[in-house]
Amino acid sequence: MWHNLGQLLRYRGLIQSLVARELKARYRGSVLGFFWSFVNPLLLLLIYNFVFTYLLVSRAKDIQPYAVFMFTALLPWTWFSSSLTEATGSLISGGNLIKKVLFPAEILPFVTILSNMVHFLLGLPILICFMLWYKVTPDWAQVPWFVVIVAVQLLFTAGLSLILSALAVHFRDVRDLVSNLLTFWFFATPIIYSYKDFPDYKKYFDWNPFTHLAISYQEVLFFPGDFGHWKWLLAMGAASVVLFVAAYWVFDRLRDSFAEAV
Repeated sequence: MWHNLGQLLRYRGLIQSLVARELKARYRGSVLGFFWSFVNPLLLLLIYNFVFTYLLVSRAKDIQPYAVFMFTALLPWTWFSSSLTEATGSLISGGNLIKKVLFPAEILPFVTILSNMVHFLLGLPILICFMLWYKVTPDWAQVPWFVVIVAVQLLFTAGLSLILSALAVHFRDVRDLVSNLLTFWFFATPIIYSYKDFPDYKKYFDWNPFTHLAISYQEVLFFPGDFGHWKWLLAMGAASVVLFVAAYWVFDRLRDSFAEAV
């Protein structure tokens, strides 16, 4: 397992090429092309802000500007959910590549995660523009934590993606289960509302891994000087390392069966 994991560094050029191909293929034939990477998060922000500000009564109505608060966690959630959804079926859709003897199958879920990460990073300027518009100023001493949060999310997403993609090859129902689970997971995470509005459910929030990512993003970018969640973030980082190693172990054990099953 450790040998195969170390081999990934040798394939970094291939990963970069496949990520670039994935990004180009996504918008091939589109008039706006890569500009959709900016337009999509902008439309997402405007729609959610309109719905929860004017159509529905938000539990986070006392948090202003609500659009910025919501988007600080919604943008990384989009990266997370899109990565899991696409990575779960990546081995199946890339069956022709897997059947090639020298092709490392784990590259496919990694390519999906990294391409969605690029869209996440391209969406950050939209968030920054809204922060400037609403005069939301983060605590600059806390901003370096943003890189740590992204790294933890990347590792956590990679671990889940590896094990789900491997299981989906043998159990095709996994893709549908993931799609429905993500819908529930979204509403169970304090993204469009503040976890402080539900103090009685704190213990349930604590068991939700993405809660700690969402709150970390919110505290670093939206609540200046209030990053009290750093211990939870580091604990999740350690747990993500364990998850990634365990997921890669499972993936490595199932590797030889992929070519026959896809």
